[in-house]
Amino acid sequence: MMDEARLNEFMGKLVNDMGGAAMLANVIVGEELGLYRAMADSQPISPEALAAKTTCNPRLVREWLSAHAASGYMEHRDGQFRLPEEQAMALAVEDSPVYVAGGLGVVASFFHDKDKLVKAMRGNGALPWGDHHPCMFSGTERFFRPGYKGHLIAEWLPALDGVVAKLEKGAKVADIGCGHGASTVLMAQAYPNSRFVGYDFHAPSITVANQRAEEGGVSSRATFLQGSAKNYPGNDYDLICYFDCLHDMGDPVGAARHAYDSLKDDGTVLLVEPFANDALDDNINPVGRLFYAASTFICTPNSLSQEVGLGLGAQAGEQRLRKVFTEAGFKQFRRATQTPFNLILEARK
Repeated sequence: MMDEARLNEFMGKLVNDMGGAAMLANVIVGEELGLYRAMADSQPISPEALAAKTTCNPRLVREWLSAHAASGYMEHRDGQFRLPEEQAMALAVEDSPVYVAGGLGVVASFFHDKDKLVKAMRGNGALPWGDHHPCMFSGTERFFRPGYKGHLIAEWLPALDGVVAKLEKGAKVADIGCGHGASTVLMAQAYPNSRFVGYDFHAPSITVANQRAEEGGVSSRATFLQGSAKNYPGNDYDLICYFDCLHDMGDPVGAARHAYDSLKDDGTVLLVEPFANDALDDNINPVGRLFYAASTFICTPNSLSQEVGLGLGAQAGEQRLRKVFTEAGFKQFRRATQTPFNLILEARK
């Protein structure tokens, strides 16, 4: 017997999700047009004034603002709209550790790439990283950068055993799967005595990363090269990092084995991965939901497109990751710290 109350509850959830998806498209538009930045002072403003300030169409701005009021993203009173300070932190302030507006390009890419995923689902599961819509690459950088900026230097590196002292003195560091180099540039800015090299198999990302190093004033100590996680050069690294990328690889054990061979005897691996518990039933929460859905489009099909194709997915969890590093020969593996979005793990010989 069908339960009408349960049906209505689920329909409510679906309508809410449709509204959320529609809102994300509106957020992407607002971010690109500078509408949030123009409201970052959290003062009430009329649609006409906001339109004038941003040289946008006033009628469309009013509709856009109305959607925000209906979603609880803004306050509305007497025809004026206000972006509260808390919302501004997430939507308007690029330097904030909780700035998410820039990362929404990742979600947009799912819709662009839908036909490619249908083909992968019907075939061998493969959808390589480089075949995604360009908004996925910039979106990934902008999704993760605020978290790296907020935590990497202040919390994650100090949670590792003796690593900060080495970096201050002058260490040799490899950032594997560096993408646009957000993590590498932050470390190079913080530790001028150390030398950093970022490797990524995606050539267009390496071009962007070298630009980021120039812009960040660290191109003398941070360089970026195209290379795979299993064949980059060097055998004397003090620190090898993987930021939100190991689970995307076809052969993470092979990558970890190469890291083992490339590290000094007293070297360290810093493994930053999406936060996950070990069992699906323990990941039934908003963060797990986001990462499983993203992993269906990005992480898992990328892994399946490469040799071995282990397919860890973005909710691998500490237990599976420990198994990868133990198989690769590492004797020590521990959780150094965590955030709501990330697990920070340390491996040593």
